[in-house]
Amino acid sequence: MPRPETDIEAGREKLIQTAEAIIRERGAISFTITDLAAEAGMSQSNVYRFYESKDELAEAMAGRWFAELISIIEDLIEADLPPEQKLYEFFARRLLIKRSRFEEDPDLFRSYMELGDQHFDVIRGYVDLTDHYMAIILAEAMEAGYFEGLELDQIVSLVNTMVQPFCNPNLMMDMMHLADETRLQQVIDTILTGLKARAQDSKKKPELHIAS
Repeated sequence: MPRPETDIEAGREKLIQTAEAIIRERGAISFTITDLAAEAGMSQSNVYRFYESKDELAEAMAGRWFAELISIIEDLIEADLPPEQKLYEFFARRLLIKRSRFEEDPDLFRSYMELGDQHFDVIRGYVDLTDHYMAIILAEAMEAGYFEGLELDQIVSLVNTMVQPFCNPNLMMDMMHLADETRLQQVIDTILTGLKARAQDSKKKPELHIAS
């Protein structure tokens, strides 16, 4: 007889909470299904009834981690705001959430970053989705006259490079005291006013002059 859906969800939730407790205490590097089964008071075969693999468990944990972050982006995309404000809030709203999570439980935050590094193929879809939404906002900014002479793919790549301290959780942990909303606004203002194609004859790679 199949398990009722409520029992399945309860079992999955218990395992996620148990996994979080394990990686918070020990880190994610050595986390195994054997550890999970022992801590949850289940057999390994029972754990696999809820999650068929460690990757599937990691995917469920990633879904929980990204759910709020994706939700606020989707709300922002639909908001009636000028593109300048949207671009700032695209990073600022997520920055506040990540900072809050870090301050609330730094050990769990770090362990989630380790887990993400181990299972990057699992989270790649969320990263790509975030870039997709950013591209929508940047396209709106292009229509408003920003980024003269640049293609959208170029702009996405350049902006991603420039805002890493405000959106890359691994960098944020080391730069939390610098990655604040005031500096973010300054960076966004600089991107909007200064990011444009250079003159044709200056597109060549500049020569480096190193004193001997």
